[in-house]
Amino acid sequence: MGEVKKSTFILQLPLHTTNSDVAALNKYFELSRKLYNVLLNESLKRLNLMRQSKQYQLIKKLDKKEQTKAYRKAREDFRFTKYDLIKFSTPLRINEFKQVDSSTVQKLAQRAFLSVERMFYGKAKRVNFKCKGEMDSVEGSSNRQGIKYRDGYLQWNKLNIKVKIKECDYYAHEALTNKIKYCRIVRKLIRGKIRFFIHLVLEGIPPRKIDNKTGMFKGRHGEGKVGIDIGTQTIAIVSKNETKLLELAPEVNSIHKQMRVIQRKMNRSKCMMNPHKFNEDGTIKRRNGEKWIWSKNYLKLRYQLAELQRKQADIRKQSHYRLANWIISLGDRFYVEQMNYKGLQKRTKETIINEKTGRYNKKKRFGKSLANKAPAMILTLLKQKLGYWELELNKIDTFNFKASQYNHFTDDYTKKSLSARWNEFECGKIQRDLYSAYLIMNSRDDLKNTDRALCISSWNNFKQLHDIEVERLKNCGNKLIGSMGL
Repeated sequence: MGEVKKSTFILQLPLHTTNSDVAALNKYFELSRKLYNVLLNESLKRLNLMRQSKQYQLIKKLDKKEQTKAYRKAREDFRFTKYDLIKFSTPLRINEFKQVDSSTVQKLAQRAFLSVERMFYGKAKRVNFKCKGEMDSVEGSSNRQGIKYRDGYLQWNKLNIKVKIKECDYYAHEALTNKIKYCRIVRKLIRGKIRFFIHLVLEGIPPRKIDNKTGMFKGRHGEGKVGIDIGTQTIAIVSKNETKLLELAPEVNSIHKQMRVIQRKMNRSKCMMNPHKFNEDGTIKRRNGEKWIWSKNYLKLRYQLAELQRKQADIRKQSHYRLANWIISLGDRFYVEQMNYKGLQKRTKETIINEKTGRYNKKKRFGKSLANKAPAMILTLLKQKLGYWELELNKIDTFNFKASQYNHFTDDYTKKSLSARWNEFECGKIQRDLYSAYLIMNSRDDLKNTDRALCISSWNNFKQLHDIEVERLKNCGNKLIGSMGL
């Protein structure tokens, strides 16, 4: 049997850096970036050599069962493994990168190899080399050597930097009682100033937070089933006591508008300063190898955009954390529909002509919505938090379940267009997403079908909560997302 993975969590703490500390850290980060690019390039070479070989071409003709062993043999022959790349990095550290410790070098080698391995498995089409100043995190393989935490100080090479921990920070002091697996140094640009943080990767589960007013632990899970139907911008949640249709991270909408204004300014500046890089129709000349020219105003706008992107990410994550905590308070059995978000990001391949207008339909799908709202993140955070309570997030079989098509009154399935946001029943209209969440909540143990008898017995309670939620949305006074149908 394989090793059982132990739970881990991250404690982020700021570093009390002097000017000399910042200069030294920036120097080490730059050396790590150069080494990472060298390792990434070497890993790519080995992958390309393997793909061009006759041995690799013959593997494609084998049966699937035989392919696995043959691919493993080919990777060993062409030294395309994680351990071979770590072995390759050893002389580099001894000769050219003496100031980067062996533990950090091993992690950089693993990081470079995993990036290229995604190409091998078809999960990525290319890898990105790090430009100057783009390496924003380095980490060690353990807390015994290299980057390590000792008695309130970060120690790395000759650096000994104090870690800021408030005396009243109960959470941090309690978390530090757990074993530290390894440390990570993170560089962030916050309000135009570079700041450094240490990420302590700790073994175990995070300590429970305490309410300063009552002295009681915060956050408790409820009892009963909870059904979740998540879309690209909204989430429908149904339990025995609550029925809600909410917009995901509504706080980021205003920031997104500011980002769009800055991006348009940047685009105009880029076109004006680089007319030699664009075709007459406005597209970029791909084979033009001349350097880009950036104005001072463009560089200022780029820093402003980076700051807004940082704020958007932090606000979105905080919003998702609050929502996840509230969902957990509703029950102890959670059911959600599986979604292929990567597929929703891709543009459509078919070119379709609109029958009404005679124009071509746009090939864009939900890339912008997914980037702004990050619906997959809320599920990741929810699954992580449920693990602390030893609870699971059950994913129903979407292909067999068909929550958006099922009618528990007639016990049959009816296909509906994406624009149809309401279900017509004898008792009245029911919002489509809320009804799907209701069916998911009442799923069977096999997660392939809904329990019709349970739906019928709990219908009156759901209908009452549904009408209250619809009335709330109509009178909330805010602009609602079109997919809500209100």
